[in-house]
Amino acid sequence: MTTPTAYRAETTTARLDALVADIRDAVGRGLPPDLTAYLVGERLAPHLGAADLLADVQCQGDPERYRQHLLHAEHDGSFSLVALVWLPGQRTSIHDHVSWCVTGVHRGEEHERRYRLVPATETGGEARLVATEDVVNPLGAVCGFAPPGDIHRVWNAGPSLAISLHVYGADISRLGSSVRRVYELEADR
Repeated sequence: MTTPTAYRAETTTARLDALVADIRDAVGRGLPPDLTAYLVGERLAPHLGAADLLADVQCQGDPERYRQHLLHAEHDGSFSLVALVWLPGQRTSIHDHVSWCVTGVHRGEEHERRYRLVPATETGGEARLVATEDVVNPLGAVCGFAPPGDIHRVWNAGPSLAISLHVYGADISRLGSSVRRVYELEADR
């Protein structure tokens, strides 16, 4: 029987390795998702904006869509760390997640619209999404959430590159994405 191994980015930095160790310590406590997300956010915050956190290759965007760089996936699937690189105007679909998540803005700023799903039974017709909050997350901002109630869209409304770090309570090396469901429902604009 082989033991699963952790995914580690080919290029790494000492600071990134230290961040992974800090996250491992927080996740390893085995606390409920909301408390785990809080502790991971505390570990992530001091590293945001540090010039020595990511290698140059991990800061490269893609002109077609925002780009995900997998930085680490823990051997037991308990967490993954990714860098999302956003060129101006790039955005996600409206989506929710497979697990708890903590995000931190490393460069630039991220815009986010959060939604609530209103079931068909409440609308008297079809289910729909209602915007509940618009947030601008500047450099250094950290937020965390856990399903359910984690529906949102994220985009780069700024004139330059934005990078955010995302820690998920799932094995993104296996899943490929943290997205559980994309919403095609009518949504408030």
